[in-house]
Amino acid sequence: MAAKALVLGGGGITGIAWEIGILAGLAERGVDLTDADLVVGTSAGSVVGVDVRSGKPMSELYERQTAPPQNEIYAKMGVGLLAKYIVAATFTRKPEVARQRLGKLALDAQTEPEDVRHRVIDSRLPIKDWPEAKLQITAVDAESGEFTVFDAASGVALVDAVAASCAVPGIWPPVTIDGRRYVDGGIRSPANADLAAASERVIVLAPLARGLGPDSLGRQVRRLREQGVQVAVVTPDKAALRTFGRNVLDPARRPAAARAGHDQADAVTAAVVAVWANQDQD
Repeated sequence: MAAKALVLGGGGITGIAWEIGILAGLAERGVDLTDADLVVGTSAGSVVGVDVRSGKPMSELYERQTAPPQNEIYAKMGVGLLAKYIVAATFTRKPEVARQRLGKLALDAQTEPEDVRHRVIDSRLPIKDWPEAKLQITAVDAESGEFTVFDAASGVALVDAVAASCAVPGIWPPVTIDGRRYVDGGIRSPANADLAAASERVIVLAPLARGLGPDSLGRQVRRLREQGVQVAVVTPDKAALRTFGRNVLDPARRPAAARAGHDQADAVTAAVVAVWANQDQD
């Protein structure tokens, strides 16, 4: 059993920055979440998961997020695309059908070439090989809608796994792995916290808490708690949400989002420690 798990959810480039800010702020207060027995990364969280497992000091990773962004491509999720997401998730009780629809949307979309996006993801990662410590990265098969979890034993290159997990349908190209095409793990759930079901204590950092399907973060957390798992969920406060603005994919908003996460760390330290140190919450 993995005693402690860190679950890192999706939320665009501002989500990456906010999560790193939270982790760096907690580290400054003596709370080191990088010692988790299991790290689960979805979409933006897959990038942060690699950061957490890289062995780099959180202060260094935080400084990188607060610096002017380089090698990033501006993107925006418009109202039209959001409407397509909603339509895809409607009129079916089968989550895999909704995921298939979103996968088709991704396969049909005109986006940046796959190799261009691959270079962007590669530039984000401080390590290029899977770490020894346990890291799971989520994605979805674009054709079948099957939920997929990549790890060191999968034989998939780390950068490919992260690129797949971050492949937002309609924004970024699906990622080709062994002849299959994969898209964002966040279309199954914003954080896929249920992957930590074998853990005793779980911290979830969730820039986006709401998803499209039945596998909502709230439902997954309730199930974990019903199974006796101690869970603390950290979501952005109002100040952080203001820094995200209406476009979580805007690289220009990254530094402010990182600082907002860093500032928020003080307010969440007690709740995180109560779970991480195996103490009862008030």
